[in-house]
Amino acid sequence: MAQKPSIPKGTRDFGPQEMAKRNYIFDTIKQVYQLYGFQQIETPAMETLGTLMGKYGEEGDKLLFKVLNSGDFLSKVTDDELRERNSLHLAAQLCEKGLRYDLTVPFARYVVMHREELQLPFKRYQMQPVWRADRPQKGRYREFWQFDGDIVGSDSLLNEVELMQIVDTVFTRFGVRVQIKINNRKILSGIAEVIGAADKIVDITVAIDKLDKIGLDNVNAELREDGLTEEQIAKLQPIITLEGTNDEKLETIAQVLAASETGMRGVEELRYILGALKTAGLKNEIQLDLTLARGLNYYTGAIFEVKALDVPMGSILGGGRYDNLTGIFGMPGISGVGISFGIDRIFDVLNALDAYPKDAVNGTQLLFINFGERETAYCLPFVAQARAAGIRTEIFPDAAKMKKQMSYANAKQIPFVALAGENEMADGKLTLKNMQTGEQTLVAPDELIAAVK
Repeated sequence: MAQKPSIPKGTRDFGPQEMAKRNYIFDTIKQVYQLYGFQQIETPAMETLGTLMGKYGEEGDKLLFKVLNSGDFLSKVTDDELRERNSLHLAAQLCEKGLRYDLTVPFARYVVMHREELQLPFKRYQMQPVWRADRPQKGRYREFWQFDGDIVGSDSLLNEVELMQIVDTVFTRFGVRVQIKINNRKILSGIAEVIGAADKIVDITVAIDKLDKIGLDNVNAELREDGLTEEQIAKLQPIITLEGTNDEKLETIAQVLAASETGMRGVEELRYILGALKTAGLKNEIQLDLTLARGLNYYTGAIFEVKALDVPMGSILGGGRYDNLTGIFGMPGISGVGISFGIDRIFDVLNALDAYPKDAVNGTQLLFINFGERETAYCLPFVAQARAAGIRTEIFPDAAKMKKQMSYANAKQIPFVALAGENEMADGKLTLKNMQTGEQTLVAPDELIAAVK
């Protein structure tokens, strides 16, 4: 007996219903990006390892899926090298390409390669799968989708304002209440500076980024392990636990950071962004959160995170300002700001809230029953007419028993079924059955379109 096929761990199949839901998510986000003048790009699934290696840190390099060279991939490897079993060295010999780990590094490579063709500022969105050789577990996959939007080639804070408007519009269209959290890496740098631990900025931000997950006591314990003194940790406490309105928080932090030029620049940037958003009429709350740090160290200005209010779930969007996206490829000075939607988590949130519009997830709207060749020939012009009117229409391919065809309509949740037998054909009409109410109506072809719509 043949072995049942399987798929690699950490990957998934998506059936028609799941794909309809995912396409609703993708289409909604795409439409909003396009409203703001963003253009779509795509990059290859594979990049050269020269592009990918060294961009994600030592741990990230280990999570890269590497692709064996074509042909005789062992031709350049000696017997001694094989006996040494040095996997990193062998990988460098055997593999020149790898699957992309995220969409940011390929985008940086794209900007450098196509710089002469791009009109700056360049507003890009990109939705493609990425791969990580991670340990699969609940909510963590080896293959998953990212949906990024970036504006590069402009230092204006209006870009941050627009991205927050995009976030607000997308989740309003989804019917999901969210909280948009915002902070600034310059403020975090200023905090490290005024407590006398400027060299510990990365350790501080990584630790306080975990406040929601591990709590204040554990954050403080981690700061001690990172080498901060009790005095420095004590100075951090009122900042980490800051409360009040956004304006009150800004006022307090401005007093704390008065001696830090970098920190005050961060305060002024947030003051501008939050002030502009007050006049934008956001539907969702935006909250200044000084514990928001974002793990990636390349963020240099405003940073964002979004959480759903009605479903227990981690961050469903993240992003921020970076000053030197393309510097890793020898082209310094191109600033940018971007966001990334967590498609899989948004999918779970919309499922939990049952927030998908029926039109978005239901497929066929109208099924024509097949009674035989003569009846099918009579129905085919009406099938074409329905499709021309934008109605998703099928005709059952076989003259099967009525029960089987009706079971097909029920299984696919098709709301309307059209039938044409001897009587209908004699009158030039069709019988239309509403599958939800069971009501049957004799209709002319032009009435059929209006009834289904």
